[in-house]
Amino acid sequence: METRKLLQQSAIELARAGCDSPRLDAELLLMSAWQINRTDVFVKAHDEVPQDVVAGYNGLLERRIRHEPLAYITGEKEFWSRSFQVNPDVLIPRPETEHLIEAVLEKFPDQNGAYRFCDIGTGSGCIAVTLACEYPQAHIVATDLSEAAINTARVNAEKHHVSERLTFRTGDMLQALEEIDGPFHAIISNPPYVADHEMEQLEPELAYEPQTALTDKADGLQYLDIILKQGSGYLQPDGLIILETGLCGLPDTPVNLQLEQTILDLSGHKRGGIFRFPPLS
Repeated sequence: METRKLLQQSAIELARAGCDSPRLDAELLLMSAWQINRTDVFVKAHDEVPQDVVAGYNGLLERRIRHEPLAYITGEKEFWSRSFQVNPDVLIPRPETEHLIEAVLEKFPDQNGAYRFCDIGTGSGCIAVTLACEYPQAHIVATDLSEAAINTARVNAEKHHVSERLTFRTGDMLQALEEIDGPFHAIISNPPYVADHEMEQLEPELAYEPQTALTDKADGLQYLDIILKQGSGYLQPDGLIILETGLCGLPDTPVNLQLEQTILDLSGHKRGGIFRFPPLS
């Protein structure tokens, strides 16, 4: 079958299954199965797709029809214009999390500064690795409760050649940190913030992602609250805590922190907060 006809037929099947971007998904799946790039898809539009490629492609297509996330099928996801390895052990990086990177760049404009940053709940390592790439003199400590997630983050650190400036700790939230790790100029985190009552309303693709990285099985505020209450003890004077959030909003600001800025997305929805640990007067 010709490439263009295969893609047309696949897009119809994906649309019937309720996938949001059927044509794009079909193209990306074919790129993965055939090991070609986007330009090749157009150049080969009237070429016959090899039978072994079609067989592999059909297997990928069936997985997407069952609403398995595209990133898990292809094994990669772009974040901050870089490709990251992903798998069902980690959350898939999302554009909303790039607001955290924007916030760090705004608050720490000297990208040659020898900063110490901490990423709590690193998952794929997209935040920690991106910060290491953007700040070539910085050192980043990344924690996660999941050893499998830490292993994935290590792979991504190696892929982007920043392993020597990342320290990985396995453990629960800030408890994973060791005394030698801090103090930090900033603690950054995209913690589980989906409230338990919101879980049934999520798109079916999210059922494939690690649930403990999505929800606190309560009101969505528990891990945000822990980071704010414990985080100041790991900050340098005038250090920052930068958090992502969702519909749950943000917890009350502890007395020793100041809510300096609310992070909004392009639609004006609250997506996070920047908290400052003021220096002693």
